[in-house]
Amino acid sequence: MRRSMMLLMLLPLAACDQRPSAPPPKQEISVRSAGQDKLHQLNELNRAITLKRALYASGAECRLVTKSGYVGEYENTSYWTATCQDKFKRTRDWALFIGPDESVQVRLCEDVVKAGLPACVIKDEAKPAPKPA
Repeated sequence: MRRSMMLLMLLPLAACDQRPSAPPPKQEISVRSAGQDKLHQLNELNRAITLKRALYASGAECRLVTKSGYVGEYENTSYWTATCQDKFKRTRDWALFIGPDESVQVRLCEDVVKAGLPACVIKDEAKPAPKPA
């Protein structure tokens, strides 16, 4: 009986020597829509038309897109920028965040920077995140 008591007392000590295993690496999940991917495939004119429609739908005045481009991925959105002329030929820079549900959030680039988000800088080398296999 004494031996069995000694064994029971030593059992927890035997478990102390085991080291915990490293946690498994985090796997990022990216949800993308066909619309987000198609925007990358448009030529400059059709991309300008698409972004102009999104700006117009948000209530922003945009008569002519003079420059547009892909900024990068931000959280779960594709981040684009467009420079627009209004009816007085004044230009404004806009940030467009396109979600996986193809919703669009539009903000002035100057407000985006003030909010601490990445600046509206077109990155030629930036590509959309690869689709999971």
